[in-house]
Amino acid sequence: MTGFGSAEKDGCRVEIRSLNHRFLEVYIKAPAFLNQSEILFRNLIKNRFKRGKIDVNITITEDAGTDFKINTDFLKGFFVSFKQLQKDLMIPGELDINTLANLRDIFIEIRPKYDIDKTGEVFTRAIENLFEMRSREGETLSKELLIMTDIFDSMNKKIKDLSSKTLIDTKEKFLERLKILMEGQEIDSSRILQEAAIFAAKLDITEELTRIESHISQFRDLLSNNDIIGRKLDFIVQELNREVNTIASKSSDYNISGLAVDMKTELEKMREQVQNIQ
Repeated sequence: MTGFGSAEKDGCRVEIRSLNHRFLEVYIKAPAFLNQSEILFRNLIKNRFKRGKIDVNITITEDAGTDFKINTDFLKGFFVSFKQLQKDLMIPGELDINTLANLRDIFIEIRPKYDIDKTGEVFTRAIENLFEMRSREGETLSKELLIMTDIFDSMNKKIKDLSSKTLIDTKEKFLERLKILMEGQEIDSSRILQEAAIFAAKLDITEELTRIESHISQFRDLLSNNDIIGRKLDFIVQELNREVNTIASKSSDYNISGLAVDMKTELEKMREQVQNIQ
């Protein structure tokens, strides 16, 4: 689910961006001195979100009190090594202050101890702002999914109406063909009816239609609460797809087959939206 949340206080700014993702992935960019707090930041995110690619950017602009000192240990080591090299290779010349000043690592930055708790406070506020934005998007997604569910349900009802008539017609056609094949032979009517019933049972999609109705009811119930429902919805969509595939394989009726294709198309739309719900 996409979203953005930010917060700022006393030179500390936290920006958190969220993109759609099936699982939870967290990326944190922060000053090196906050590395020790990365586990804390990750746990704060995991406690609030279960899905999404989340990018965190923490910037600290507070630099009051920052000081520098000369790295004397580095300079002493460099000076001794240089003099030894100069002696060994008989290199003329002298070191001067300008040469030393241009050396890397000559200065050490002294930063006063930073208040980690302050960053945690700002981080928490940014998370809550992101959560509110994602919640608003979640409400919109839920409404869209309900509309898709209604469309899917209406197709299921159409198939249910068609299947009753189709099953009777198929059974009658089976009996007619069987009688033609058995013409002039002694016919066991009870056996014929039994075979017709077995044949019709193989084409019967009543159970699949009933399970679809049950899954649709569960789907709607989940959308009406505020729990973490993304994975549950995803599972139901998979089950619905399985039932529709069974209907398509059983039915020989053109209209039912066409509706089954339309239902699979609608399920694919639902699946894409479900991936965005936590």
